[in-house]
Amino acid sequence: MLQALLWDVDGTLGETERDGHRVAFNQAFESLDVPWRWSEAYYGELLSVTGGRERLLHDMQRHSDAPSDESARRTLAEQLHRLKNAHYARIVREGRLPLRPGVAELMSDCERAGLRMGIATTTSRSNVTALLEQHLGPKWHSRFVTVVCAEEAPKKKPDPQVYQMALASLRLHAHEAVAIEDSPAGMQAALSAGLPVIVTHSGYFPAFRSDAALAVGSSLAQTEGWRPRAAAGAERIDLSQITAWFERSPRAQ
Repeated sequence: MLQALLWDVDGTLGETERDGHRVAFNQAFESLDVPWRWSEAYYGELLSVTGGRERLLHDMQRHSDAPSDESARRTLAEQLHRLKNAHYARIVREGRLPLRPGVAELMSDCERAGLRMGIATTTSRSNVTALLEQHLGPKWHSRFVTVVCAEEAPKKKPDPQVYQMALASLRLHAHEAVAIEDSPAGMQAALSAGLPVIVTHSGYFPAFRSDAALAVGSSLAQTEGWRPRAAAGAERIDLSQITAWFERSPRAQ
């Protein structure tokens, strides 16, 4: 029986990578007079490196004007990342990062049904708070039984640590919950933790091999194009559809 729904954040709840973090990184570069800029296309390539600080350090390898000393690089990465988070919070407050269509509706389904929800992300807690406080209000935290972020789970996806910690917090076995993800690394993290996973393709991950997923589609707000097919007559992916897919999953047995 389905006991909980675990949400990823970046790319799953909103298009935060392209329209939020990338923009904020560029503003952080400008704030420190660093002459680097990340285009939409290049940032998509950087997403193969999980973690903001890790992306900064990876990118520094191609810049001749980056600090040569490893310690100095890490210090610069910390400064840039801290500034990026501040710029990201401002972007969210300005209303420039909506939730993806269908997300709020599915959350409401879970609340009406008494199904527990959790957050399982390796982004910073400040980023999660900025996004969810904007859309769910100052008491957003009360809507989730567990919220596991980078501070608690430092191993980045595709490592399963964040999902293992979320399940432990909920005192659930993996076959009692479903994860919702948008990326290959996120999907692999959930699968490695033993979780059935639903993939909602995001802007940066419009398609990837996801045969092992419970279901795959482009948006929770529509039923067209989902594999396996959604129930006829439904207007969106609701909790009853999630439950139907879950009950057919070998991982739920």
